[in-house]
Amino acid sequence: MNYPIPDSPQDILALQQKPIVDEELVASAIAGVIKIVRSQGKSLEDLTAQVLEDDPLLDRQQRRWLSQLLAQAWESFT
Repeated sequence: MNYPIPDSPQDILALQQKPIVDEELVASAIAGVIKIVRSQGKSLEDLTAQVLEDDPLLDRQQRRWLSQLLAQAWESFT
């Protein structure tokens, strides 16, 4: 992977400065979110609940898709 896994929310926000958004950048952001959530002692269920909350950025279907993607990634880090 060309991008390090982010260690903090600030590192994830810094990814927005990258000129190109590609699969590796998205994978790095997802891995960073999982790493941070786990370091905070939260569970996959906590993360899923947060992702499924109403948000103006993603519609309901997109939030469900993202929660499924995060669940798959979570399991691969186990």
